[in-house]
Amino acid sequence: MIAGVVARRYANALLELGHESGQLDALVEEVTEVAAAYESSAEMRHALENPLFPYEVKKAILTDLAGTIGLGQTARNALLLLNDRRRMRALPGIAKLLREMADRKKGVLRAEVVTAAPLSEAYYGRLQQQLEKMTGKKVVIDRREDPTILAGVVTRIGDTVYDGSLSTRLQEIKHALTPSS
Repeated sequence: MIAGVVARRYANALLELGHESGQLDALVEEVTEVAAAYESSAEMRHALENPLFPYEVKKAILTDLAGTIGLGQTARNALLLLNDRRRMRALPGIAKLLREMADRKKGVLRAEVVTAAPLSEAYYGRLQQQLEKMTGKKVVIDRREDPTILAGVVTRIGDTVYDGSLSTRLQEIKHALTPSS
């Protein structure tokens, strides 16, 4: 099965389970956290994806991880089911889709804001208000720093990018001053 289709099916099931139990936000955070742990550890990915590792070893790894993170029963069961079905590779996609679906269900848009250096909370508050005014929806800001943009802010909401970075402005000036042949 195509990875995207698998991820969508599991994310839909988790969305419904989380909504029915009233624990959707917690479930999204748990699945996101375990997916981040999975993605950050090459050793864990190798162990869980390798068909030569015994099932019981994989189950023990996942049980330990679930205990360490403090996963609820729904997230723990989903993780073990992914292992049973040999679908661990789909975990990061499931986490991403689950967050998007939960946000959509709550009427929330996510904005990724990239800055060269940390900015004040007041700035982020004003930015959030402006984005909510522009979109007409509740906006949650995910912050990230990238010193390569030199200065300014790059904001991405879905497929729309608002690029106010100094690096982009310098590229525009360079392009304007360079004669085209």
